[in-house]
Amino acid sequence: MLDLLTDPAIWASFLTLTVLEIVLGVDNVIFISIAADRLPPEKRRRARMIGLTGALVLRVLLLFSITWIVTLSQPLFTLFGLGLSWRDLILLGGGLFLLWKATTEIFAEVEGASHDPGSAKAKATLSAVIVQIMLLDLVFSLDSVITAVGIADEVAVMIAAVMVAIAVMMVAAEPIARFVADHPSTKMLALAFLVMVGMALVADGLHNHIERGFIYAAMVFAGGVEALNLWRQKKHDKIGRKPD
Repeated sequence: MLDLLTDPAIWASFLTLTVLEIVLGVDNVIFISIAADRLPPEKRRRARMIGLTGALVLRVLLLFSITWIVTLSQPLFTLFGLGLSWRDLILLGGGLFLLWKATTEIFAEVEGASHDPGSAKAKATLSAVIVQIMLLDLVFSLDSVITAVGIADEVAVMIAAVMVAIAVMMVAAEPIARFVADHPSTKMLALAFLVMVGMALVADGLHNHIERGFIYAAMVFAGGVEALNLWRQKKHDKIGRKPD
């Protein structure tokens, strides 16, 4: 154990993996924030905490099952010349679910259904939202654990990195959710991000890997443009409030 703590290579892999886990967890936090937004305000924080705690438990369990995870990549059957494994099916299912969820949320925002007292938002239950969060946690956790296995050799290092990353996400979830709620245009942007992630998961399931770097670069660029728009709007609002 002492060797692990004094080995620079271990610390380098830990820091690298922690940063990557946080980056990979951004889409998870966005989904959790949007899903919890369909709950009454007093239940949203509880849903976010349960969702992220579930993500932590799933990732730790999967890390202890590395040998089993490797078998998930073995083809189960062939469809149209494409060998599909359990991992492919999980990614396909998760990607399609994310596409469905994001597009229905976009439709609700465009049509104004999310502000209708009789809409699905008013009828959402804590258990239903948590089930949705846990389903996507499984997909994001699998992707996260596969990344961890590729970077670090020690399970203890992987678990420590995942725990730190989830702790950071728990702290960040509240302000992110509040910011998205206060700025409706950012919610539409976040939903567009989830559509991109869903498409990437489906592509991965069909053996057409899309580098996550391209997706995150697009997110950063779009986020920068949205930040400029918000800054511009804020300045215009200040000018509009100035007395004549």
